Amino acid sequence: MALRLADRKLGMIAALDAVIEDPREADQVVHRQRDLLSQRIYGLALGYEDLNDHDTLRKDLLWQSAVERGEQLASSPTLCRLEQRADRQSAWAMSKVLVELFIQSFRQAPRELILDFDATDDRVHGKQEGRAFHGYYDDWCFLPLYVFCGEQLLVSYLRPSNQDPARHAWAVLKLLVTRLRQEWPEVKIIFRGDSGFCRWRMLRWCEKSGVDYVVGLAKNTRLLALLEKPMEQAAAAFAETQEKQRHFVRLEYAAQSWDRPRTVIAKAEHTAKGANPRFILTSLEGHEQKIYDDIYCARGEMENRIKEQQLGLFADRTSCQGWWANQFRLLLSSAAYVLMEYMRRTALAGTELARAQVTTIRLKLLKIGTVILRNTRRIRLLFSSAYPHQQLFATMLGRLSSA
Repeated sequence: MALRLADRKLGMIAALDAVIEDPREADQVVHRQRDLLSQRIYGLALGYEDLNDHDTLRKDLLWQSAVERGEQLASSPTLCRLEQRADRQSAWAMSKVLVELFIQSFRQAPRELILDFDATDDRVHGKQEGRAFHGYYDDWCFLPLYVFCGEQLLVSYLRPSNQDPARHAWAVLKLLVTRLRQEWPEVKIIFRGDSGFCRWRMLRWCEKSGVDYVVGLAKNTRLLALLEKPMEQAAAAFAETQEKQRHFVRLEYAAQSWDRPRTVIAKAEHTAKGANPRFILTSLEGHEQKIYDDIYCARGEMENRIKEQQLGLFADRTSCQGWWANQFRLLLSSAAYVLMEYMRRTALAGTELARAQVTTIRLKLLKIGTVILRNTRRIRLLFSSAYPHQQLFATMLGRLSSA
């Protein structure tokens, strides 16, 4: 019921329903598409990853109330048919909804947006369309691309794994920048990613388009040679003090295939484990250590968001045979994430769960034992007086119920 309140304020499921074409004959429809989407997204948010779970959940009075129906909900075959009719058009339309929800989350124009790009492995479940073997992950998998801005999800794009990890990232970045600047012409946009997204043509586009960037740069013999003296100094200082040493220097570097040299920030680090040189490529001005520590290293927080998506909301449950059905599942999981993140950002701001993982929020505030009394006029939920998070629960509901 809390998820229903959150979605009423967010308007996400209604927006998704409006952009996904429903080819069924209207007079023959028993379960509205909006109800199917609600049932599936609420299920993922609450930890029910399989369609078979709904064969039991569809009979639950509270689930029926949350979906706003007074009878049994859709069965697993009906939900399966929803997924199987997914196509490129519906995936594109759903992705646009996620971006529009991100834009609507701002009451005033932001001064700066950092767009985090990252790819991850999604193990396949059999001989599925688009599967490929990936040498780094040593398994058959997909390679979805995620884009986050802070904790907010903008893009989840399923891709085969037998390709460059940066494939289509340039197109995604261009589309995002175009839309965001339509809304906020003066916003400063920073593209951030690991070395897998260090592609000079993409960075040249950023320079021409007024987009700053900070990306990892894989080390090579030439870079290590440029950093040789600072590394020697770090090693000597460590030998004297037995404390970790870090020195940052700014270099000019260009690979042979690049159009021109670009700025590299190099970290010459020596610890008890030995030398640890690192390099990033950036267009940002400022102190080298601040850019490295405060801006580039902050991208590690995105990995926690991907973990929430993959493990907490089952984005890796792409077990359909068809490609677009799996992309649809990934987007349903993304919708569940957006709903949970909205609750965390608005209803739980300033509370002890303001930074909690979605699994923690689920267990403490959403999956609570109750007695359900329902008649023709109203539904009553009786909670245990021993429930330990009563005040937090009341705060969440109060914020979600406010106008």
